[in-house]
Amino acid sequence: AVCSMGNSTSRLYSVLAKTLSSGAVSQHQDCLEQLDSAQLDPIDPKELLEQCQIVLQKRPPRFQRNFVNLKKSTASNHRPIRVMQWNILAQALGEGKDNFVQCPMEALKWEERKCLILEEILAYKPDILCLQEVDHYFDTFEPLLSRLGYQCTFFPKPWSPCLDVEHNNGPDGCAMFFLKERFELVSSANIRLTAMKLKTNQVAIAQTLKCHETGRLFCIAVTHLKARTGWERFRSAQGCDLLQNLKNITQGAKIPLIVCGDFNAEPTEEVYREFSNSSLNLNSAYKLLSPDGQSEPPYTTWKIRPSGECRHTLDYIWYSQHALNVTSALGLLTEEQIGPNRLPSFNYPSDHLSLVCDFSFNQDPDRLL
Repeated sequence: AVCSMGNSTSRLYSVLAKTLSSGAVSQHQDCLEQLDSAQLDPIDPKELLEQCQIVLQKRPPRFQRNFVNLKKSTASNHRPIRVMQWNILAQALGEGKDNFVQCPMEALKWEERKCLILEEILAYKPDILCLQEVDHYFDTFEPLLSRLGYQCTFFPKPWSPCLDVEHNNGPDGCAMFFLKERFELVSSANIRLTAMKLKTNQVAIAQTLKCHETGRLFCIAVTHLKARTGWERFRSAQGCDLLQNLKNITQGAKIPLIVCGDFNAEPTEEVYREFSNSSLNLNSAYKLLSPDGQSEPPYTTWKIRPSGECRHTLDYIWYSQHALNVTSALGLLTEEQIGPNRLPSFNYPSDHLSLVCDFSFNQDPDRLL
């Protein structure tokens, strides 16, 4: 079989423009196995954004969110590192299990929802992108983002709930993407989290990168902890396991660290306190948006299910506060923007908000704790 991706930008958009059925997915995956992404033509992000907007022309425009400057003038001559954290909502769960009673099924159609997701990513242009609930990695995110210059890594859950949904697209998991022009991969670890010495269904990816401009090393990690009320001790154990892994990878905080994730835990939970009080000296970046710099946002997810309305703060970007500065962070959507039917919606593709921060290195590379 010949797998032709075409010879101009218009050919690429066959990947974007059509929804892949489960049959088409396996066919497309065969194609991907034959083609090294490095051999494929690069994509102009502006053209891809335009293509997304054509698909979305009948939908309301994107919500406008503004960056908040958090650090006054810095002496750094280097561009900040932009990190984006987002639980994008697995397609199989959105359509088959999550039961968003106020969200029309029409709003969840993959051929349009994927363009909303891509539009958000392209709008903020992250240097590093950390995603959870990715169940369209091989047919959408890897082929497109690799051609935008990202190096891509995916680690699926061992027993993904997506597999219980008819016509699913495979398991969901965590995915990490970084721009190869900005960073070099030094080491990578796929971590299956344990709790009470038992292997669990939750995972993490941790990669040590070297920044080309500064020569500095840092570690970036992405995770998605166990969901639901009643599993607080389980999440706490998973958090302890992840922290121990990260201590080993960062040589006890010698290498700066950024951890992105849907922790499924409010700031009142034990796992949040473990990260706050860790010897890795981590701070939560989005606390810096509060007037006193000590309070998390009022919500990072807002949805309506049959059991009622759920408004929670579950998503975080943690960072080594001794080695990194947060220079700016993307403001959250207001209640008015989100609207009475909450998320997801025709305006916004996920039940979780994306978090985006700009980081710079402290000028003294030898200064630790």
